[in-house]
Amino acid sequence: MKNWMITGLFLLAASGLNAQAISGFSPEAAKKQRQLEATFDESLKKENLDAWMQRMAAEPHWVGTDYGAENARWMKEQFESWGYDARIDTYQVLFPYPRVRLLEMTAPERYTATLEAVAVEGDPYTAQGEALLPSYNAFSTDGDVEAELVFVNYGVPSDYEELEKLGIDVRGKIVIAKYYGSWRGIKPKLAAEKGAIGCIIYSDPEDDGYYQGDVYPEGAFKNSTGVQRGSVMDMPLYPGDVLTPGYGATEDADRLDRQEAPTITKIPVLPISYADAEPLLRALQGPVAQASWRGALPLTYHIGPGPARVRLKLEFEWSLQPAHNVIATLKGSEFPDQWVIRGNHHDAWVHGASDPVSGMVALMEEARAVGQLAKKGNRPKRTLVYCAWDAEEPGLIGSTEWVEDHLPELREKAVAYVNTDGNGRGFLGVGGSHSLQTMVSEVAGDVPDPQTDVSVKERRIAAQLTRGSDADFELSALGSGSDYTPFIQHAGIASLNLGFGGESSGGEYHTIYDTYPHYTRFKDPGFQYGVALAKTAGRIVLRLANAEVLPFDFKPWQATVSGYLDEVMETADKLRKEVEQHNKLVARNAYTLAADPTKPMPKPEIKAAVPYLDFSPLQNAVASLKDRVEEVSKLDTASLSKAQKERLNQLLMHAEQQLTSPEGLPRRSWYKHQIYAPGFYTGYGVKTLPGVREAIEQKNWEEAESQIEKLAGTLNGMAEYLRKIQEVQP
Repeated sequence: MKNWMITGLFLLAASGLNAQAISGFSPEAAKKQRQLEATFDESLKKENLDAWMQRMAAEPHWVGTDYGAENARWMKEQFESWGYDARIDTYQVLFPYPRVRLLEMTAPERYTATLEAVAVEGDPYTAQGEALLPSYNAFSTDGDVEAELVFVNYGVPSDYEELEKLGIDVRGKIVIAKYYGSWRGIKPKLAAEKGAIGCIIYSDPEDDGYYQGDVYPEGAFKNSTGVQRGSVMDMPLYPGDVLTPGYGATEDADRLDRQEAPTITKIPVLPISYADAEPLLRALQGPVAQASWRGALPLTYHIGPGPARVRLKLEFEWSLQPAHNVIATLKGSEFPDQWVIRGNHHDAWVHGASDPVSGMVALMEEARAVGQLAKKGNRPKRTLVYCAWDAEEPGLIGSTEWVEDHLPELREKAVAYVNTDGNGRGFLGVGGSHSLQTMVSEVAGDVPDPQTDVSVKERRIAAQLTRGSDADFELSALGSGSDYTPFIQHAGIASLNLGFGGESSGGEYHTIYDTYPHYTRFKDPGFQYGVALAKTAGRIVLRLANAEVLPFDFKPWQATVSGYLDEVMETADKLRKEVEQHNKLVARNAYTLAADPTKPMPKPEIKAAVPYLDFSPLQNAVASLKDRVEEVSKLDTASLSKAQKERLNQLLMHAEQQLTSPEGLPRRSWYKHQIYAPGFYTGYGVKTLPGVREAIEQKNWEEAESQIEKLAGTLNGMAEYLRKIQEVQP
């Protein structure tokens, strides 16, 4: 076949003639690659995943613990035994350990929260007593506050809009919010902006408890005393060490004063169980919460404020702790200065069998099998860098510090970053740079699902169809929540995040119940999907490492960006129509006349009109991109010389960087990527075309216009960069 085509630049048009084709490989090279992958599959052993999980999750190992350091040393030794050059890169990062945790209701009756999860029969790991990390939210500020309590549902912006309609103000109050609805750190951030002086977060059984299924140990779900730990660092501003924004937290680094660190919360915040939340919620009066706010506790959900009054006292030991990143390198046989980076974190809030050890042991088995191939003469063409990150849980700290510390070299040498985290039974989920979508789709079509006779791609599509979605295999956009964030959103390195799930639900997340017994009973019995993850991620890594032309395809990327633009324009139109309708109803006094006279509410006010924004610069840029991508897709790489292919690969591996901006996003310059970012008020949740989209959502019309121009410039710059790719001719 004349045109085996550039990987990703063009989806193989003649795939029906050659079902064994792989993007980026000639037919002969594809045949060898598939033989290599078959050998790789045969060497994977689920027994290793089982044994390694028992070893790594035997004791709590949050950042700074002796067992966490021991795990890092042990992993380094394993990588070395498999033929890798391995080292431990250590950073000194700020970490708060809870010393005082007090929550008590002082009126209308007294209640002191236990703040303890009970050990369960049959799981000795839950009975390790003082060795277990107390339940708390990392990067809450210290504080001792007392005030009336207000229930704010999930504590997201729309909830505060509902409170305003009811005339309820949280200024000077302590709020209690449910987990879910957004990333946990948004809840105290928004509460503080609204004037609250403290925040409590609890897991309602409707979302995470007996309403979902039998509770642990009978079932997988959260029992009444389980508490979800987690960071509330303001990561939408910047992740990583709070004292060294934008640069590595090396031992001699300049550090901010802790009082000046902008990502530490402004008010104290504490997570509690639904057993401890029930007395507080039962004591609330005021309006009855609307139906969508109510949970599954056996009480009437009132909003307050009061008469429930609570005191929240928190004190932390703030100290620098070592974060140990394990970095294992297998030098490429032909292109040693082109790096395919693969990572998973190894730290946990407690034992972390599911999060993160299930993903970490899959990565290790993958790396072992790749090392075995290399020892037998099948060394990858490009250098592989396997990473076990520390301090992910408190705020993506280990990976962020490493990326910041090695930024120039990474921007020069990194081809792509492939991330995993926790893993379970079910369906393949993949998010990432849409220029990698074609390659990932091909890989998913080659990996068998452990429970059926079809590929993981076919099974996922079947699930999509039953849920009313289409039959396309597409990547989701990356927001935040794991270690891909510094790679794609700060360094501009094409990235992927993948894992299996959907049939492994439970309530163990960030609790003392995330243990080996819980995982092997409910999450992935037999580690079948751990092996499936190793097969999937391993193929992605090996294809990136061995491709003759790197597998980047800009057609799916361009179509995706075009879709994002349509969404943004629809958002502006929808907002305009909503404001117009609201103002009509206010003018007719409809809200007042329709309200219950016995339940007074503030009279709604006229809202400022939404202007018509000029999206033409973006529309023209997207149209130009489409034309340019079409031209690039015609590039025939079969006749390129070796030097021309090397030139082409250099251009491809740096293409994602063209989508970044040196000045970053408004008010958060750390985030450089102009297509994908975590939302300022969603945290983990992604905002695509974030500069434009968030300006519209926040009704900042002047900024929206400037961000439209800026994004158009970025996309036009990408079109010019693609011209350079197009000009690599035989």
